[in-house]
Amino acid sequence: MATWMWALLIIIICQRLGELIIAKKNEHWLKERGGVEHGEEHYKWFILLHIFFFLFLTIESMINNRGDYTINHILLAAFILTQIGRIWCIYSLGRFWNTKIIILPRASLIRRGPYKYMKHPNYVIVGIELFIIPFMFGAYITAFIFPILHVLLLQIRIPQEEKALVTSST
Repeated sequence: MATWMWALLIIIICQRLGELIIAKKNEHWLKERGGVEHGEEHYKWFILLHIFFFLFLTIESMINNRGDYTINHILLAAFILTQIGRIWCIYSLGRFWNTKIIILPRASLIRRGPYKYMKHPNYVIVGIELFIIPFMFGAYITAFIFPILHVLLLQIRIPQEEKALVTSST
């Protein structure tokens, strides 16, 4: 892989680890206030999806290594836009943002930022990232497989999240 690819990969992984730290702090904050976790049984599949995503991305990029692989500025711009969207989601939800489904009973549903326009913008952004990032690295098989796996997992997660949100508001 080209040097810029390694640098970008390290940045993305560090960003994800930082988000896990934020999520853990928010989890503690929510649970201290009576937050209830839902969907624990499927959460491990999201963790595995993201671990394997980075593993496949790295392996496929190394296998396809052409040595002269240059940055595609259109894909880089799209990636930067997804990062802005990701940060907007995290900022908009504040302490309620998490990688798990943790619902604080009787809390009002957040309807600001991107959540003003759609129910699950972060899931859309992650799906786009799972497509764009591999294309930036020339990992076309990864770009095909992981967005599909993400959508399949969302078929489980979103109904559980919606049910938990409805249950908590009653």
